[in-house]
Amino acid sequence: MKYIVQPGDCMASIAAEHGFLWQTLWNLPENVKLKLNRKNPYVLFPGDEVFIPDLRVKELPCTTEKKHVFIKKGVPERLRIVFTDENDQPIANQPYELEVDQELRFKGQTDGAGAIDQPIPPNARRGHLLLGEEESQREYVINLGGVDPVGEISGVQGRLFNLGYYAGPIDGELNALTTTALLLFQDKYKLSPTGENDAPTQAKLKELFGC
Repeated sequence: MKYIVQPGDCMASIAAEHGFLWQTLWNLPENVKLKLNRKNPYVLFPGDEVFIPDLRVKELPCTTEKKHVFIKKGVPERLRIVFTDENDQPIANQPYELEVDQELRFKGQTDGAGAIDQPIPPNARRGHLLLGEEESQREYVINLGGVDPVGEISGVQGRLFNLGYYAGPIDGELNALTTTALLLFQDKYKLSPTGENDAPTQAKLKELFGC
């Protein structure tokens, strides 16, 4: 069957919903065009097509009246985020509280690089994170799987928004706010001030954002 990617989908969530590992679907010959086009299994675009084969039953020989252990692979996925301040310095060694889909709650601390690395379900959709304490505490709402490919205007808007350069809607429109944000970003990192979603800008965004 062909599955049409919806907002918030990634290969991990699609695979989990259909009983597969994401690597299995990603590496199918039928999905090679998608793989070459998107390159990252966690960054798909609504309308992309993913081929999903029928599930196959795997039979294993087992002796009766004995205990057998089976390990489910591929679960959980991991949420990795790096937090930096306005000067691109890591927000290191700060406590955080993370709520996922209003069901799971985690507590931890950012490492020396300002990063968290938290196991989450592969089909998780939304996170709410509190970082720091008291007056310096920061709040983040995380739309898991919600960042579009960097070649799309909505993908650029999402990355610029998360990096603090853009405050408009993530609507895929190259409006004045988006152009201004691009110019600010290009000026910050000594790129040609085109105000466009050009290749050098995309490369820098991917470097800083991680995808």
